[in-house]
Parts: sequence; C-alpha cells; structure tokens
Amino acid sequence: MSLTSTAEERNPRGIPKAPFIADVEDHVGGPAGEVEGPLKAFQDALAKYRFMDTNLAQRRAGLEDKIPDIKKTLMMVEFLQERREGKGKAADDDLDGDDELDGEGAAAKPLTTTFELNDTLYAEAELEDTDTVYLWLGANVMLSYQIPAAIALLQSKLHAAETSLDNTIEDLEFLREQITVMEVNTARVYNWDVKRRREKREREQASSALTTAKTADRDGG
Repeated sequence: MSLTSTAEERNPRGIPKAPFIADVEDHVGGPAGEVEGPLKAFQDALAKYRFMDTNLAQRRAGLEDKIPDIKKTLMMVEFLQERREGKGKAADDDLDGDDELDGEGAAAKPLTTTFELNDTLYAEAELEDTDTVYLWLGANVMLSYQIPAAIALLQSKLHAAETSLDNTIEDLEFLREQITVMEVNTARVYNWDVKRRREKREREQASSALTTAKTADRDGG
C-alpha cells in the first residue's frame, strides 16, 4: 500500500502510515502529469484501510463482549477458592443464608445457586465442595482445572483480552487518521486537476480570442 519510494512508517501492529502529499504537481510527475494513476492508488489504499477498520471494529465488539464473561467466571472461581479456604462466609450468606461453617472453616452444606440453561431458562443446582472446576475453552471444548490453575488461566486470558482491546482501540484511532489523510490526498489531487483543466481551457479560449481578433484586424485592414 506504499505510495512513496521511501520506507513506510508503521504503527506498532504494522499498519502503514498514509503519506500526506504536500506537492501535488511533483507527485503526479509535473504540470502535464496524469492523475488517474495516483487517484487509483489512493482509492486502493482507502479500500484497504476501510477493510482493516471494519475487521478491527468487529474484533473490538467481540472483545467487549468477551471480557465481562471472563471477569464473571474469574470472580466465581475466586469465590469458590475463598469458600474452600473458609474466607467466603459473607459471600455464602448472600447466596444461602442457612449455610453454616464447621470448626475447620469448611461449609457444612453444598452451595445452592442457579445457572443459565438458555436466555430465559434457569435451573437450581447444588455445588459440592470440590477443588476442580470445568472451563469452556471455545470450539465446544471443556477442560477440568484445579482451582488455582483455573484462576491463573483466567487471569492470563483476561490480561490478554484487555491488552488486545487496548491495542485494537489504538489501531482503530490510527486507521481513522490514515483514512482522513487519504481522503484529503484524493481531494487535493482531484482539485489540482480541475484547476489545471480550467486554466488550460482559459488559455485556449484566450488564445482563440486573440487569433480571432488578429484575423478580424487583418480582414478589416
């Protein structure tokens, strides 16, 4: 997508920076240069930038949906760990006010909660005291993890997703700046060509008028 012979500048994710065309006449190859080639190059670059912008906007939307789910899962697994360690009595009371702790700090009763079957259907379940949880990894894959390993995995996924979201937002802002630059380049080349054509037409009209005047003088003489 390079429009110049110099090395392209790129952002940290490798998206090329759009060059601003300061001297239109020099860029098109002089006063008689053709503008069709440069304008086509601008349109090709704009199409690529807009394609990347669409893809990144979709990625941003996906990450913004995904991150809250990861946070919710992480909070639940951390709650289970605290409960096993005897540190979750207050949280137990919120979910099941009848739960009591025995002398060793473990819950005497299974945790009663609800889980979602689909958008409008929920079921009640009892969670037995366990040191294992099952996590969906995507593509219909579920694996079991020890609670500490599950927490570490979810924290890693959350950090990666948040970093990716920050980078995506930064890339979207960068892309929109480049789209603006290319639109300005396109307008400047087009306007330069319109001005050149108008000046050429005016010169031709002036030359024609002068020729007509000379002919009239000669005929009159």
